[in-house]
Amino acid sequence: MAWEDDLFALLDDLEQQAEALYAADRDAELADRSRAAYGEVTLASRLMASLDTEVRLEVTGVGTVAGDLERVADGWCVLRGPAQDWVVCLPAVAAVHGVSDRSVPEVAWSPVAALGLGSALRRLADAGERCVLHLRDTTSYDAVLRRVGADFVEASVGAGRTVLVAFSALAAVQSRD
Repeated sequence: MAWEDDLFALLDDLEQQAEALYAADRDAELADRSRAAYGEVTLASRLMASLDTEVRLEVTGVGTVAGDLERVADGWCVLRGPAQDWVVCLPAVAAVHGVSDRSVPEVAWSPVAALGLGSALRRLADAGERCVLHLRDTTSYDAVLRRVGADFVEASVGAGRTVLVAFSALAAVQSRD
């Protein structure tokens, strides 16, 4: 029954070829799905996975800011440095060094992370701490935050002088006290 052996060998060969083609198609599909899923990962979600890690941020208008990543929220983060703390606006971040390879999807974030930049600035205003407002165009103001509006912060910058700074122009806030 040599013909049966030949037939089974041919069928085994065809089955192995089909399995190899299926595996190649599946690998390509998985790679495409992985690429598509990664396209939804945000900078904030990568930073969220790096909490309590020392990172360096290259911030437009400021330069390099380094410290332990203490908090990440909607559009901003807090770095605790040895000499001062920084509130950094994420739209002003040009590059990040030292983050985790992982990410945390926004659905897994604490509800506190939904607070906007205004919340962080209101906390500084309530504390009455001196700080430096760094703008994206490299302008800076040594100031005390007074009030926070919907899209701006009001700050005292000298004897009786007040400046309003739009959130969209703000790169970072550096603590002084």
